[in-house]
Amino acid sequence: MALAPHGKGSDVAVETMFAQVEKHPISSILIIIAMQTEALPVVNKFQLTENPHSSFPKGVPWVHYHGTYKDIKINLVWPGKDLTLGVDSVGTISASIVTYASIQALEPDLIINAGTAGGFKAKGAGIGDVFLISHLAFHDRRIPIPVFDLYGVGLRQAFSTPNLLKVLNLKTGKLSTGDSLDMASQDEASITANDATVKDMEGAAVAYVADLLKVPAIFVKAVTDIVDGEKPPAEEFLQNLAAVTAALDQAVTQVVEFISGKCLSEL
Repeated sequence: MALAPHGKGSDVAVETMFAQVEKHPISSILIIIAMQTEALPVVNKFQLTENPHSSFPKGVPWVHYHGTYKDIKINLVWPGKDLTLGVDSVGTISASIVTYASIQALEPDLIINAGTAGGFKAKGAGIGDVFLISHLAFHDRRIPIPVFDLYGVGLRQAFSTPNLLKVLNLKTGKLSTGDSLDMASQDEASITANDATVKDMEGAAVAYVADLLKVPAIFVKAVTDIVDGEKPPAEEFLQNLAAVTAALDQAVTQVVEFISGKCLSEL
């Protein structure tokens, strides 16, 4: 399956198709990135061009870049600027609908969700560290009813890439996702329960859609701010954003380079 099974059973036809894809070299990847500042270095590195005729619904601000690197077709999509306020359309809602629309339109073999994140020094995270995420969950969907509580947390496992992790020597850890940059006390308790090393505002939402549509997904997150540190997270995030996106760009480049010519089963 794309991600760890979530619920009972699965469609045999989908499983068979996925098994076949695993044995063929990856030919198409979809990179989902929430912010323009994070996306443009990757766009420039792979010399991607904006697609003015994307198949997205008319009027949405979503931006689609595309190009080819070696034998891989690269599609990069970011949600664009909010049509009213003009800021990056961050958060789980934009991430979910953009991921869904992009999978439907572009039919990728693999999704890479790349972006910045807050890190916890108590779990060994430092500014500029890049993590390949192992598991993802939500920390702000609290439903204190049996089984609904598990649905709210929405724990999923990223597509397993042991060879990628070993060769690139990236750190690994669990990611917790919520729609706030700060961390309320209830969020903190949930993040601790999720055993998270990093927190973001999109990852688990992308994982949910990828799992739903049976597309394997990996998550590359670079730390801009220390959530349990001395500085206010918002201040530290803005201070480190430019430098950390350079580290993120380098990591994404290395991931794509590693993927080139390989099957899913070789990752």
